[in-house]
Formats: sequence, structure tokens, C-alpha cells
Amino acid sequence: MTATKLNLKRPKGKRSTILTVALLAVTAYFLLPLVWLIIASTKSSADLFSTFGFWFSGDFAFFDNLQQTLTYDNGVFLRWMGNTILYAVAAAGGGALLAALAGYGFAKYRFKGNRAMFMGVLGAVMVPTTALAIPTYLLFSEIGLADTPWAIILPSLVNPFGLFLMRVYAEQAVPDSLLEAARIDGASEARIFFQVTLRLLAPGFATVLLFALVHTWNNYFLPLIMLNDPELYPITVGLARWQGQAAAAGGASGDLVSLVVTGSMLSIIPLVIAFLYLQRYWQSGLVAGAVKQ
Repeated sequence: MTATKLNLKRPKGKRSTILTVALLAVTAYFLLPLVWLIIASTKSSADLFSTFGFWFSGDFAFFDNLQQTLTYDNGVFLRWMGNTILYAVAAAGGGALLAALAGYGFAKYRFKGNRAMFMGVLGAVMVPTTALAIPTYLLFSEIGLADTPWAIILPSLVNPFGLFLMRVYAEQAVPDSLLEAARIDGASEARIFFQVTLRLLAPGFATVLLFALVHTWNNYFLPLIMLNDPELYPITVGLARWQGQAAAAGGASGDLVSLVVTGSMLSIIPLVIAFLYLQRYWQSGLVAGAVKQ
């Protein structure tokens, strides 16, 4: 009996060690670029490539880099940041609401073609967004919406993966008996959704909102194709433009590279704040979706 217990414990301890090492490796993989970015933003252009990347240089130049980033080219960085916030908030909020409406409809209403339409949604999840960028640009050019904020917001409202998540979550989170009770009390379908159902869907809604926010915030290819006016660029395209100018400048590219590094560090701060604020809803949404009632 003792030998059996020992034999059972040894593989478990070995497996635990392997998993711990793997977890540490994955954590380092994701955190090291962030650590480098934070350290690099404190260096001057002269020290950026001449000193060890994962250690602070002698001259703490973060505030100088910050001032140059915010004022370069008449403060265009702040304009790009404002555009990014507008695109991300409008697209993520609208896309999450549409996903909640559609997911709730697929989960709680029975209509002809329900299953076929949902299978179409699942198929749309597998289509990469980059494959749709050129057709979307041609369509928006025909209707005169290219090179406008709508060219970024409207396509980002379509979120098949978010719809799938909301449909799965709504099936478990919204009791049919509660809907029937609300209908017996005379509540309209719109009132049931916005006053009853949406509160129950809050964890799933926050999860979809977070995913959509990150996706829109980091979107590069769609704005690159849709927008020609630098005043409308999001932060991703704007920083890439600075990086291109730095590469074209050759030997004089150091200052712009420092601006790109500092701008990249500043651009992740709103995402970190949003994640910290929404993570409690995100975690509860994942747990609720994983447990059967």
C-alpha cells in the first residue's frame, strides 16, 4: 500500500515541476517585452542601443522622451491617442451590445433557420479579418465612407466570436422561467432584454467588451487600408509611420525611435487600466460559462 502511494506521488511531483517551469517560461515570454519597453522608454536616443536592453542607463530620460512624444509634430500623438480611444470605445461598446442582442436571440428564441444561421456565424469565426479588409475597403469607397472614422467603427461592430460567446453564456445565465414571468407581467421584449436580461448577461458582456476593446485598439491592417489622412490615424498606424520615418532617416533616426518606444509604452496604459477594471467581470464570466446549472 505504501509503495503504491509512493508510485502515485512521484509522477505527480514530476508533472508539477514540469508545469511550473513551463508556466514560468510562458510568463517570461509575455512579460519580458513589456519590461524591455518600460526600461527602453527611460533611455535617451544615444543610450537606447548602446546599453544593455534590460537595465537602466545612467541618464534617466523618461520625462524628456515623454515631453518630446507629446509635442512632436504639433502634438499629433495625442490626436492619434484620441482617435484610438474613439474607435475602440465606439466599436467595442457597439459590437458587444450587438453580440449580446444576437446571442440572446439565438439562445432564447426559436425561429426558422436558427441553427443554419448560427452555423454561418461559427463559419465566420474562422475567416481572418485581414482577408476581408480589401473587399471592405472597396465597399466603403463606393459609398463614400473611406477615409472617415466610420470606416474603422462600422466593420469593427461585427464580432462573430463575441456573438458565439454571448449565445453560449445566455443559454446558462438567463432562465426561461424568468422570461416567461416577465412576459406574463406584460413586459415587452425590448424591456425584458434591457431591464432584466442584460443584467444577467453582465459578466459575459464585459468579457466580449474586453476582447473587442483589445482587438480594436491593436487593429493595424484595417486602418492602414482605410485611412489616408494622418489626422485620423489610430496609435498603431501613427507609430508605424514614425518608425518608417526613422528607418528612412538612417543615421538621424535615433530621436524618432525613442519617440516610438515611449509612444508604444504610453499606448498600453489605457488597455492595462481597462483590463484591471473589467477583469472581475471577465473572470466571473468564464467561471459561469464553465459550470453547468
